Amino acid sequence: MSEIRERVREHLLLHSVKTGNFTLKSGRQSHWFIDSKQTICSSEAMVDVADLVLQVLDPRVTAIGGLTMGADGVSFITAGVAGLRGRHLSAFSVRKEAKDHGAGGRIAGRLNPTDVVVITEDTVTRGTSLLEAARTVREFGCEVVQLIAVVDRGGTAAEMAAAENIPFTALFTAPDLGFDYEGA
Repeated sequence: MSEIRERVREHLLLHSVKTGNFTLKSGRQSHWFIDSKQTICSSEAMVDVADLVLQVLDPRVTAIGGLTMGADGVSFITAGVAGLRGRHLSAFSVRKEAKDHGAGGRIAGRLNPTDVVVITEDTVTRGTSLLEAARTVREFGCEVVQLIAVVDRGGTAAEMAAAENIPFTALFTAPDLGFDYEGA
C-alpha cells in the first residue's frame, strides 16, 4: 500500500468510520457507518484523496463531478489539485432536481456537452447515485467514461456500472476498512 493510500485509510478509520447501530439511506440496519466527508473535507487529507483519484483517473477525462452533495468534495478538490499539477479539469455538480430559475437545469458548475466525464461519489453502498448522475450527464451530451467512489461499502456498484458499460473504481472497499460488504 502506498504511503498516501495508507494515510487516507488511517484517516478514514480514525475520523470517518463509526460503529454502533445505524439506519442506512436504504432503510437497512448496519453495525457500521462511514461519513467519508470527514476525511475528504479535512485539510490534512484532502490533497491525498485528490492524488489518489488522479492516480486512477482515465487520461481522457476533462470534467469531474456527480450528484450533489456526495460528489462535491471529491470533485472540487480533485479539480483544484489537478490544476496545481498542470492538468485541466472542470468541476460540476448534478442537482437532485432541476432548478427553475436562473439558467435552470440540473447541472451546476462548469460542464460542456463535449466533455469526457468521470462521475465521483464519496461513499457508495449500491451505486444508484453514481448512475443517476451518469445518466443526467449523458442526457446533457457528455461522454461518461468512468465512475470513482472514495469508499465502496456495498460491493454492488461495479456490477451496476458494468451493466451501463462504465468502468468503476473504488479507492477503498469495506474489506479495506475491516468490514464486510453490505450490498443491495
